[in-house]
Amino acid sequence: MDMHDLTRELKQSNNSKIVMLVADGLGGLPLEAGGKTELETAATPNLDALARRGVSGLSIPVKPGITPGSGPGHLGLFGYDPLQYVIGRGALEATGIGFELGPNDVAARGNYCTLDAAGKISDRRAGRPTSEESAPIAVKLRAIKIPGVEIFVEPVKEHRFVVVFRAPGLGGSVRDTDPQAVGVAPLAPVGDDATSKKTAEIAAEFIKQAGAILKSEPKINGLTLRGFAARPALPTYEEVYGLRAAAVAVYPMYKGLARLVGMKITGQAQTLTEQVAVLKQHWNDFDFFFLHFKYTDSTGEDGNFPGKVKRIEEFDAAIPDIVALGPTVLIVTGDHSTPSYLKSHSWHPVPTLLVSDCCRPDGCTGFSESQALRGGLGQFEAKYLMPLALSNAGRMGKYGA
Repeated sequence: MDMHDLTRELKQSNNSKIVMLVADGLGGLPLEAGGKTELETAATPNLDALARRGVSGLSIPVKPGITPGSGPGHLGLFGYDPLQYVIGRGALEATGIGFELGPNDVAARGNYCTLDAAGKISDRRAGRPTSEESAPIAVKLRAIKIPGVEIFVEPVKEHRFVVVFRAPGLGGSVRDTDPQAVGVAPLAPVGDDATSKKTAEIAAEFIKQAGAILKSEPKINGLTLRGFAARPALPTYEEVYGLRAAAVAVYPMYKGLARLVGMKITGQAQTLTEQVAVLKQHWNDFDFFFLHFKYTDSTGEDGNFPGKVKRIEEFDAAIPDIVALGPTVLIVTGDHSTPSYLKSHSWHPVPTLLVSDCCRPDGCTGFSESQALRGGLGQFEAKYLMPLALSNAGRMGKYGA
C-alpha cells in the first residue's frame, strides 16, 4: 500500500483550510565558513513569529544527496513520490500555458535558434528575441501539415514555444534535437521504442517543413525540440486527499504542475501582493491553496546573495495578511534549495514550517536552516508533508482498529 492508497482510505471532509506557501529555491548556504545563509541573514519577523507557534524541520525533496528539478521538487511537496511520477518538460511547458494535453498527445518544448549558411547553430536562442518578436513565428508554423497528425504550435516566451503532436499510438521517449552547443547542426530526433520512433518521424517532418518556412527570417531561421513527453497519469488532489485545490502562481511551469494534479489555476496575479488578494477573494471556494513565489530561486541562480535576502524579506512581509485569513494549517517551505553560493539548485534539505492549533511546538525561535535542523519535524521526505497537513487539518481518520 502506498501513501495515496492510505490517504484515499483515511481522508475525511470538514471545513478546514490548508495554505501551502512555497518560496522557490528557499534553502541556502553561507558565502563563507561560519557565516549565515540568505534566510538567516534576512529580517523575517513574521516567519520567526510563526516558527515560535509551529513546528519546524527540513524537507528532503527526492532522496538525500539528489538535486531536484522544479518538477520533482513540487511533486514531492504535493505528496507525489517524484521517483514514481515523472513529468517530461514538454508536458510541463504545454500544461503551463493552459494547453490541455489529451491521451493521444506528445508535447515538446521548442527553442528558436539561428543557423548559419552551413546549417550549423550560431546562436542557440536566436539572439533572445522578445515575446512580441517570436509569437508571430509560432503562428507561421501552424501552416505545417502532416497527414494523420494534428499539430498545435503555441508561443511561450521569448525564444521558447511548444509543439504538440496528436495522433494514436505516439510515444514520448524521443531524444532532444538540441546539441547544447554552437558550431554544430541540430540533431535528428531519435525514438527509443516503436511508438516513440513514430513520434520522431513526425518531429523530423515538422522540422523539415519549419526550415522551409523560417529560412528567410534574419535571426529565427531554425529550431530545436526538447523534452518530448506525453501527459503523465497523475491522480488528482480530489481523488487522493478529498480536497478542492487552487493554485495561485505567476510562472507557467508552476501553473502547469498544479494543473496536472487537478488544482484549479486561480487569478491572474503578477506580484505576491496580488497573489494574496486572489487568495482572499477565493477563500470560501477551496479547501487547499498553493501559493508560489519564484524570486528566491531566480536570485539564487544569479548568485545574488543580497538580492535573495531582499526577496525573502518581501516574502516575509506578505505573511500577516495570510495569517489574518485564519488558515487551519499554514505551511511554509521551498521545493528545493538554490544557494547563491552555488548559483544552482542543490541537494540540501529545505527549511519547512507547519503551523496549526494541534501541532506540537518545538521551541524553535526563528525560521532558518539552523533552527529547522533542531525542529520537531526532523529531516523528512517532502512527500510526507501532505499527510501531515491533512492530519493537522482534521482530515485524516485512524488507521486500523
